[in-house]
Amino acid sequence: MYRYLQFRMARYAGQMEYRQGSRPLRADAARNVEKIITAARECFHEKGPNVPLQLIAETAQVGPATLFRNFADKEALVLAVISRQLRLHVDPAVSRALSEADAGAALMHVIESIVQVAAEESALLDALVGRRGVLTTISGNIIEALGVLLGRAQHQGTVRTDVSEEDVIRIIAMLIGSVDTIEHGTNAWKRPVALMEDALRPVAAVRPLPAQTAVPGVELPVG
Repeated sequence: MYRYLQFRMARYAGQMEYRQGSRPLRADAARNVEKIITAARECFHEKGPNVPLQLIAETAQVGPATLFRNFADKEALVLAVISRQLRLHVDPAVSRALSEADAGAALMHVIESIVQVAAEESALLDALVGRRGVLTTISGNIIEALGVLLGRAQHQGTVRTDVSEEDVIRIIAMLIGSVDTIEHGTNAWKRPVALMEDALRPVAAVRPLPAQTAVPGVELPVG
C-alpha cells in the first residue's frame, strides 16, 4: 500500500488533468482553464473577494462564455483554484511524508501543508459562503495517505490509538476555519495547528507553542 501511494503521488504531484464530465478536455480547452484559474488567483489576491468574474475573464484573456462554460459560478472557480494549490503544494508533502520513518511527524507535516495552503489562500476563502466545500477539494489520494499515516503512527505509538480518520478530517476542517481569525500574510496559523497536533499525541506535549497573536477585530479583556 505504501509503495502504491508513493507511486501515485510521484506520478501526479504538480499535475492536473482537466475534465468536462467524464472526458478529458482538449489541450486548448485545458490551457484556457489553467489561464482562468491563474487569473482568478491573481485577481482575488489583488482585488479581494468581490472581484467581478468579467475582470477575471479579461485578465485570463478569454471570453466570459469560456469562463462560464467551465465554471458555473464564483464558488466553483474559487474551489478550482484551491484544488490546484493543494495539488501543487500538498501532494509533494504527501510524497515526502510517506517515506518518513516517523509516521506521526509525517502526518503532522501533511496537516500543516494543508492548513498553510488555506492560510496563504485566505483571500480566496473570503469569497466562499462556507468552508465545507473546501474539504471536497482535498483529493482522494491525500485522504488515503492521511489514513495510511494515521495507522502507521498509531502502530508506532506516536499518535493516540482512539483517533479515527474522521477525527483527522474534522480537525483539518476546524483548522481551515481558524484561518478566519488570523491576519492575512502571517504565520499565525502555526499556533492552532501546534495545539491540535499536541492533542493527537498519546502524551502531553512539553514543547513551547508558536507566538500568540491577536484575533483581528476582537478585543479581549485584560487579565
